Amino acid sequence: MSGEAADEALDFALRALEHRDRTQLEIDRHLRARGYSDAECARALAALRRTGLVDDERFARSRAASLASRGAGDALVRARLAEAGVTKEDADEAVATLESEAIRARRIVGTRGASAKTMRYLYRKGFSEDVVSGAVADGADGGLG
Repeated sequence: MSGEAADEALDFALRALEHRDRTQLEIDRHLRARGYSDAECARALAALRRTGLVDDERFARSRAASLASRGAGDALVRARLAEAGVTKEDADEAVATLESEAIRARRIVGTRGASAKTMRYLYRKGFSEDVVSGAVADGADGGLG
């Protein structure tokens, strides 16, 4: 492995981070798709971790908050984090920092109304069955005031 190729891999990885935070897995996939070797990928990732530019825990917290703010339930948040390569433990910790799923669901019901259509929407957005039924029942009872 030449030092020049490793430097090119690091530069390529840095460009991938210019627009958004990424996980180690996403950077690794990005580098491999460009044809960098195992050693070049490992060296670039080590440098990015050492400098704090790649931090899967930070990514998980930030991405979870972003998804939740756009109406995602806990299951959808966890699924998206897993797709990005976040460990189950980091995903669970990130979800634990979010506003409760029940509060988020009630807010959506308050906006969309308590209907079967809203229930389907919440299920698609990854809210649990108990949370959906409770939020819709609260909304139908006028408990969203």
